[in-house]
Amino acid sequence: MKKLFILGVLMIGTMSSWAQKQNPTYLAYIEEWKAIAIQEQEDYGIPASITMAQALLESQAGQSELALNAKNHFGIKCTNEWFGGVYYHDDDKRNDCFRQYGNAAESFKDHSIFLKRPRYSTCFEIALEDYEGWARRLKECGYATDPSYAPKLIKLIEDYRLDTLTVSQTVHRPQAKPVERAQKENAGTGSVAKPAPKPKRPLKATVVRRSEPIMVIHNDPEPPYVEPLTAKEERDSFFLMHPRKKCNGIQYVTAHEGDTYSNVAFRLNVRERDLREDNDALGRELAKGDRIYLAAKKSTGEEAFVWSHTGQSIWQLSQEVGVKIEAIQKWNELDPQIRTFRTRQRIYLRKTKEEDAYQH
Repeated sequence: MKKLFILGVLMIGTMSSWAQKQNPTYLAYIEEWKAIAIQEQEDYGIPASITMAQALLESQAGQSELALNAKNHFGIKCTNEWFGGVYYHDDDKRNDCFRQYGNAAESFKDHSIFLKRPRYSTCFEIALEDYEGWARRLKECGYATDPSYAPKLIKLIEDYRLDTLTVSQTVHRPQAKPVERAQKENAGTGSVAKPAPKPKRPLKATVVRRSEPIMVIHNDPEPPYVEPLTAKEERDSFFLMHPRKKCNGIQYVTAHEGDTYSNVAFRLNVRERDLREDNDALGRELAKGDRIYLAAKKSTGEEAFVWSHTGQSIWQLSQEVGVKIEAIQKWNELDPQIRTFRTRQRIYLRKTKEEDAYQH
């Protein structure tokens, strides 16, 4: 009896210690999003335990800057095929570009689609129950740069028993298990129903049963349709990260890393050629820090003249003062072939040099 008592005390102590390790914020987050993680497992074959552990780790249980401001719960960065909202945040480098979503559920869905890229194809060779194998394979495939990424995922899964998240916890439950149906059918016959063999997971496709018609999702599916942002939402998202300023009465924004005239024009819903012409940028590529005028520059400047800097190009000066290149050439009788100022010069931005000199 004494040994049993001691054993009971030890078990209670162990359970209390385990419970103390669990963060209430993490528990609340799991409760809120576990159904979606399980649904993503049904739809895409990604273990719910892995999805939830990644979400907890990457979003700090929904409390990270990315999760709060960009609804990005998995730290997924912008890629060439991403045309949705963007959010700039210091990560591996300053002002890294991250995807921005309308809500957290979109982030969970995009995470599943993201893992269906060829880069992560070998993850799906691992059984759903093998969360340790999935965690290590994700790290091997380059999901994160943190060398401790896999152990962190495994610890979260074990600390919060995320491996117990199963399809049975969702509303999509079968009417009766095969064994139960067999037992009912054989009731009263005296025969003993044999347990139904455990179905093998198909190699090529997963059949998802729900209230709607059966849908077959292949290992490399066509991405599901996602409602695109409206033109206004695209513009609002762009200006959220590119605050508007004014020069010479014209609005402009400053280019970020990765911006091009093409994707900026798309997000502003304007023709790329018009945007380039407004910025005297035909044949020129956009660089980080360049001004992007949102309307045509003017033919005169706010000041009568400015001083150029040695080595400054006429295009740089034009963008700095918000005056067209051809107007600067006209006011200063510059040869159109001149592209760079070799010396410090007084550059007139209105009228002619003689008229300005006469007035002063």
